[in-house]
Amino acid sequence: MTTELTLGFSPCPNDTFMFYPLVHGLVDTGDISYRERLEDVETLNQLALAGELDVSKVSYHALGHIRDQYALLRSGSALGRGCGPLLVAADRIDPAELRGKTIAVPGRYTTALLLLRLFDPELDNFIVMPFNEIMDAVLSGNVDAGLIIHESRFTYHGFGLHKLLDLGEWWEGETGLPIPLGGIVARRTLGTETIAAVERALKGGVQYARTHPDEAARYIGEHAQEMSPEVCAAHIGLYVNDFSTDLGEEGIRAITCLLSRAEQAGIIPPSAVPLFI
Repeated sequence: MTTELTLGFSPCPNDTFMFYPLVHGLVDTGDISYRERLEDVETLNQLALAGELDVSKVSYHALGHIRDQYALLRSGSALGRGCGPLLVAADRIDPAELRGKTIAVPGRYTTALLLLRLFDPELDNFIVMPFNEIMDAVLSGNVDAGLIIHESRFTYHGFGLHKLLDLGEWWEGETGLPIPLGGIVARRTLGTETIAAVERALKGGVQYARTHPDEAARYIGEHAQEMSPEVCAAHIGLYVNDFSTDLGEEGIRAITCLLSRAEQAGIIPPSAVPLFI
């Protein structure tokens, strides 16, 4: 008997690249089938917070709020170096000058916002909006600055915006660790065997995608219609790496460090539950 699980991930090229083999039957999934649900990362965070998805990509910030209900998987993460969120503005100013001023952010549970709050707790006037609307909001003067993620880091120059802060560089300088942005979680109530099977299939899918990089081009393009093939390729190259196949010891240290700092700052609740099943 086949078990169908809901599988949430974003339409961003790194996710569609990694999940293409899994949802198109190119790897062995055993007696589990997957019903995909593509949403922006903050919507996925909210769905996971509500417990509505069996398996999902979530921000590591969101994981801090759901780790009692969801276990982290070792494959499928967006984690690495040189890939952090950027704080941008129309003029070159010191980030400290933004205290009290409006900053557009891509979601309350995004890792981008968590990092910004850890960087400077006095920055607190945030306006949440879809990530793809942030640069326009900065240009129009509706906000004083914007926190950009995903492909925006490749295109903000063309909008005439200035980088005020690279939160990835800041994090790496502070900790010496790669930056954990998003990971894959599974509902703990699925049970150990099912979660292990999902993890095996996901790892196989990521390995397949990385060794057959051109097969998912059409699928990626269908969901990234506003991106050129060059931007898609750059996006995948930045966010899909060895940590995506398996977090490894260094990846786990980075995640543990981020969650510990968020706990100490009172941003996420404490938890005694192990991250993994």
